[in-house]
Amino acid sequence: MWISVNNPTDMAAVSSAAMSTPPRLQAVVFDMDGTLIDSSWVVPAAFIATIAELGGPTLKRDEVIASYVIGTPAAIMERFLGRPIDPSEIDGYHARLRAETALRGVHPYPGIVGTLEALAGSVALGMFTNADLGNVDVLLEAAGLQDRFDALVGADEVAPNFKPAPDGLLLACQRLGVTAASTAYVGDSPQDGETAHHAGSVAVAARWGHPMRDVSAFDLAVDRPMDLPDALGLT
Repeated sequence: MWISVNNPTDMAAVSSAAMSTPPRLQAVVFDMDGTLIDSSWVVPAAFIATIAELGGPTLKRDEVIASYVIGTPAAIMERFLGRPIDPSEIDGYHARLRAETALRGVHPYPGIVGTLEALAGSVALGMFTNADLGNVDVLLEAAGLQDRFDALVGADEVAPNFKPAPDGLLLACQRLGVTAASTAYVGDSPQDGETAHHAGSVAVAARWGHPMRDVSAFDLAVDRPMDLPDALGLT
């Protein structure tokens, strides 16, 4: 069962439902791409250019986005190239990503910065992504969010146990010094909801970045970042 948060009446209901079962939340962990920032142009562009330069297929943007479920950039590149990649090749991808962010820009979704500031007063904040720490460094720096979190976890730190395995989220909880049961994980794909449930955390669907019709994998669905504190009973 999930509850959508899109008006004050719904928010009150969700706050009550969200906090009636788990302990009071001590931490909120966010996915990165599609949840904190809109990287839907720079990341595919970097993959497309890098894979083509390495002799791989000419990819379409939607193909790249669909491949995010595979895991880290290294795992994605290996899938499309059909071979293992060298560390220098993943370094080349990160360099291309940095160039794309400089050219196109990367920004937090509207309301994200204010929401993080509001949450920081009552809970620890973390970030766990299926991308690697190289992506994290480039994208969060470009978006001005690199200092907003108490713990950052990239999927390369828990490879090959990528989402929906709970390893990355559990590592974030460990670094934050909280239990998974007292943590909410906010993400923009059903895989994120599954990850949260496998860890024993509250699963929150972030519907502000793009339409997410199937939210059955989540406990809560929130339409705007600024509604998140109320939805989690943190106001």
